[in-house]
Amino acid sequence: MRRLKAGMMGAALVALAVTGHAVAQEKTAVEELSLSDAAAALSAGTSSEALTRAYLARIEALDRQGATLRSVIAINPDAVAQARALDAERRAGRVRGPLHGVPILVKDNIETRELPTTAGSLALKDNRTGRDAPVVARLRAAGAVILGKTNLSEWANIRSSASMSGWSAVGGLVRNPYALDRTSCGSSSGSGAAAAASLAAAAVGTETDGSVVCPAAMNGLVGLKPTIGLVSRTHIVPISHSQDTAGPMARSVRDAALLLSAMVGSDPADPTTRDADRHRSDYAAGLSADALKGVRVGVLRPEMSAALAKRYDAALAVLRAAGATLVDVTPPKLEGLGEAEFLVLKAELKADLNAYLASTPPAVKSRTLADIIAFNAAHSDAELRFFGQDTFEEAQKMPGLDDPAYKAARAKALRLAGAEGIDAMLGQAQVQLLVSPTYGLPWLSDPVHGDHFMPPSASELPAVAGTPHLTVPMGLVQGLPAGLSFLGPKYSEALLLGAGYAFEQRGRMRVKPGYAASVPTDGGLEAAR
Repeated sequence: MRRLKAGMMGAALVALAVTGHAVAQEKTAVEELSLSDAAAALSAGTSSEALTRAYLARIEALDRQGATLRSVIAINPDAVAQARALDAERRAGRVRGPLHGVPILVKDNIETRELPTTAGSLALKDNRTGRDAPVVARLRAAGAVILGKTNLSEWANIRSSASMSGWSAVGGLVRNPYALDRTSCGSSSGSGAAAAASLAAAAVGTETDGSVVCPAAMNGLVGLKPTIGLVSRTHIVPISHSQDTAGPMARSVRDAALLLSAMVGSDPADPTTRDADRHRSDYAAGLSADALKGVRVGVLRPEMSAALAKRYDAALAVLRAAGATLVDVTPPKLEGLGEAEFLVLKAELKADLNAYLASTPPAVKSRTLADIIAFNAAHSDAELRFFGQDTFEEAQKMPGLDDPAYKAARAKALRLAGAEGIDAMLGQAQVQLLVSPTYGLPWLSDPVHGDHFMPPSASELPAVAGTPHLTVPMGLVQGLPAGLSFLGPKYSEALLLGAGYAFEQRGRMRVKPGYAASVPTDGGLEAAR
């Protein structure tokens, strides 16, 4: 879509507010509108109320009807009122920053004061805590309008090894806006689909291993899994205190950087974030199209399809043209990493979820993981209709965080992923960062057999090591989005965002979604005649 200048955007949105949110006008107003351009339009005279109403109209048109993405699980009833209040602040001369009056969506395992936080589970449908997670409080303080909550893979995709990504009992199945029968991946499925479909200026997801970067890559987005300890996890439904984090998801690197800048900060209730304030920064300020000049980049070449490999080679050519020196890197075997990580996740799930459930209001009757398992069994028609809860059941059997096996697994996983993994590859090749395809392509959503993961996957090492992971769109493969991953050491967010921005600006590889029913299969017998 041709980009509108800020003044034109403001006029379009004012017209929209007057004419009752006609779908065609609404598309002109907000489809593919960047967070940066939204901020510019607001500065030029557009009201936050008009912008908020435009996104609400688009949600109604695409998420509830039309393509029926099912990416938004709940609308904030106070969104318009919050937008009006921020408009009043702007008129009075107070502008909090680039997010002032900009609507965003947050994943429904992150608490917001207006809505229940369900993690997609019917067991938490009454989980109205009345509190904001600190990361949400930071976004509000920066002026963001919390538009609503996004659907997700139920319990952030930890309930079963046979799950269907993007499905929750509360929200149904999220659909990929590039091909509606394909997965949006998970667990931040709704944040990915909603941001891709311009249902908000940007969205917030969470990741334990792949849950930001996979849906970002498979929905044609920029997604950043920050260094563990950069962003607070308090009042976010947990899986693992070793690996959980929230992260920004947006349609451009600059937008992701703007969102991250508002999210970072220390939280006394989350000791892991004690150093976060030292790393607070305007991550968008230093972005430059020349950021890759003279940078040594390690290239990973995992197993992948021929079509994806061709697209990856095109992305590598862009990096080279942007001034990077590419060095092939052979990853170490790291035997036993997956098993050690899974043991850690199960042990921490039981301990961390029990602690979270104990803090929920009395209306939530399930107070432990064991209670959740029993609830699911009692409501199997709704909760277990597509897959079971084997991982929950295994986690319930874990002995606790004092168990020597758990401690040994955590130490092993951290050593393999960090010192012997990412750190070793960076050091041995003398490179500043690593690149790889983020994931394979979106598979068909399958309620019978569950997910069909295809290699590659770049998420495990940074997830376990606690290091940052940025994915940036590298175009379409057979009509489906693919992502390029940038990996670096702890607290290298500025480096990765700079490299991703330089790649994005030179390559211009992102393609907006077309809401196709499926991937085209033309070219068979008719083409041969």
